[in-house]
Amino acid sequence: MLHVRHLSGPHFGPIDLRLAPRELLCLYGPSGVGKSQLMRALADLDPHEGEVLLADVPQQAVRPTEWRRQVAYLPAESGWWAPRAGQHFAMPPSPEALAALGLTPDILEREVEGLSTGERQRLGLLRMLEQRPRVLLLDEPSANLDPESTLLMEACIRRYLDETQAAAIWVSHDPAQRGRIADRSIELKARGVA
Repeated sequence: MLHVRHLSGPHFGPIDLRLAPRELLCLYGPSGVGKSQLMRALADLDPHEGEVLLADVPQQAVRPTEWRRQVAYLPAESGWWAPRAGQHFAMPPSPEALAALGLTPDILEREVEGLSTGERQRLGLLRMLEQRPRVLLLDEPSANLDPESTLLMEACIRRYLDETQAAAIWVSHDPAQRGRIADRSIELKARGVA
């Protein structure tokens, strides 16, 4: 599904990897080795060298907005531009989708400024999934969640991958989490992958 050849940026690479449908790849390594830069390069948000292909279509052959819809990046803290949480969705998430992440429909009426970081992380995930991406780039999406909410997020993402045949790269510093969710893990080291 996703094929990366000789991808490099200021602090990472060159990297080669393949991601299969339904695969969840965990990425880890010390701070500062370029994990977020790698994710942003895959989403075509930062300058980079090398080649990224989605189903054999090169990144450069796709309009950047369309690429980012298909290869979606979820940073640790999503951007918010409107006062209320629900204003960030084209269609409000269903009560079932909210409940799957431990949220209730009333959260959509709340002010973004009054939400916890963990609530914003879960809403950011729902906002991303609304676009139906083929590849999820998840940059520590559960870093600010309690253990129960973390498990709900992990289950939600696994369900999405199974139902849509999408794939994911998840940055996680937690070895226990990687053991639960990863089909495989890669350690990113300075200027390369182990």
